[in-house]
Amino acid sequence: METVSTAGRLQQALKAAAGHLISQMGPEGFWEGRLSSSALSTATAVSALATAGGAGDRLLIEAGCRWLEGTQGTDGGWGDTPDSPANPSTTLLVLSALTLAGRRGPAVDGARACVDAASGGGPGGIAGRVLRIYGDDRTFAVPILVNCALAGLVPWDRIPPLPFELAALPRAFFKALRLQVVSYALPALIAMGFLLHRRSPARALPRLLRALAAPAALRKLERLQPESGGFLEAVPLTSFIAMSLVPVLGAAHPVAARCLRFLRGIVRDDGSWPIDSNLSVWLTTAAVSALCQGDLLDRIDAARTLRWIAGRQERRVHPYTGAAPGAWAWTHLSGGVPDADDTAGAILVLAGSAQGEGAGAGVRWLLRLQNRDGGWPTFCRGWGKLPFDRSSPDITAHALRALRRWDPEERDPGVRIAVRNGLSYLSGRQEADGSWIPLWFGSQGHAGRTNPVYGTARVLRAYEDLGMDSPPAARGARYLLSARNPDGGWGGAAGVPSSVEETALAVAALAGCGKLPGAASAAAGGAGYLLQRMDDGSWERPAPIGLYFASLWYSERLYPVVWTVEALARAAAPAGGGP
Repeated sequence: METVSTAGRLQQALKAAAGHLISQMGPEGFWEGRLSSSALSTATAVSALATAGGAGDRLLIEAGCRWLEGTQGTDGGWGDTPDSPANPSTTLLVLSALTLAGRRGPAVDGARACVDAASGGGPGGIAGRVLRIYGDDRTFAVPILVNCALAGLVPWDRIPPLPFELAALPRAFFKALRLQVVSYALPALIAMGFLLHRRSPARALPRLLRALAAPAALRKLERLQPESGGFLEAVPLTSFIAMSLVPVLGAAHPVAARCLRFLRGIVRDDGSWPIDSNLSVWLTTAAVSALCQGDLLDRIDAARTLRWIAGRQERRVHPYTGAAPGAWAWTHLSGGVPDADDTAGAILVLAGSAQGEGAGAGVRWLLRLQNRDGGWPTFCRGWGKLPFDRSSPDITAHALRALRRWDPEERDPGVRIAVRNGLSYLSGRQEADGSWIPLWFGSQGHAGRTNPVYGTARVLRAYEDLGMDSPPAARGARYLLSARNPDGGWGGAAGVPSSVEETALAVAALAGCGKLPGAASAAAGGAGYLLQRMDDGSWERPAPIGLYFASLWYSERLYPVVWTVEALARAAAPAGGGP
């Protein structure tokens, strides 16, 4: 019997993986994916609908409660996804939802015991535990406590106030005052601040001042709401706003009504809700990049897909964040907001194409966003106190790759300076073990919940694209070699069980480090791990790798597929074939 060579087997697997990825493309030429169902999202949606109290929502509430009860952990708690370990915040939100829905029984009893064990028991213990988890960042601590207070688990006077009246001020005041709640969280600031003012009117600024500011703040909230009704297309944020407005303004208030309509429209057949609507732009640019690596882009109508990506570019000052035109959000839906990671991804696939003009505007947007420390933040330039404006190695690396793709010779002085400063930032943020820590992606199996394999793999791709055989890159590659597991794969860090996602990322990075001793053999071994997962069918089962804002876990069905295509393409031809 003829034996298929290793190279031949890689090519066969690559074609099969690419074929499966292409089969997941939607009829309009883009990839929508499927985010994991979320206990946190389901709990907040149930709480919002139960607070509104509409008879027509009873079936949705019941189905959501049944899904929650069916996914409870043996310790009585819930994690963000069914594959996540229990955590205090999500367990509290589920307990609040079940209480507001009037549920009784073992699930509620187990949740109460779990909460008491984590917080020491009592309303004061619950509030203190939540505030300790999130520190100075109130963008999630206050919403959790508000949900708990609505369910009677926490007294209202234990919740820190939110200065909603400041939302009536011009946007420039937020930077000037360096508020701990930035524009990204303005809708929650307004809705929850207004509710807290009504429930505890003696706090903070005089009642008269707040009463005068309330109409303007609520008008701003209405202007910020996207057409879909879902703020950021995020179920938790939209739910928190709805449950805050309904008790004081009623379910018929325009903002509350649109929030509730969004929640009803995104619920799944099993009664659960995802963390967000979709990551369509992020997934589509990643899929195109992966297919480019294997010279497989001719298997789709690439021109149509590139036009779709170009058409998602924001061409106005964004009403939500005030971001300048020229960037991309993670989704094509109206609730998305521009960010650096998705803008870099779009530039990488559009530069040099017929849609290149849009890529140029994206480059200018990235240049304006770069922080003083040389790194790139997610959404807004700032002072680095919150995740929204903090530089991160993974996003910085992505931005550097985009700049190099657009201007390979660095003829533009602005690009040249930005690249130099970005490299300086990356060098300064490298850990002692050679790794880089990403901001938005984590590993549930790692004690610190960080994902140095993801971060390091992303940074190494930037060094490769920039043509830099530098000491930081060599140290990073050696870190990846040291983090490899005996089964040939990688988890989020050394000693963490291997997953398809992290293995694919590591293989793709090491495939470009051929000069480093051991890199090529490790990439080949990692590719072998991926082939085994394809053979047994487990490569399509996503594992939680993502962190959303305020440490919310999720998985995405297409991550292992997209990244496996890219990894196999690079393992088969390490020089690569595209962005």
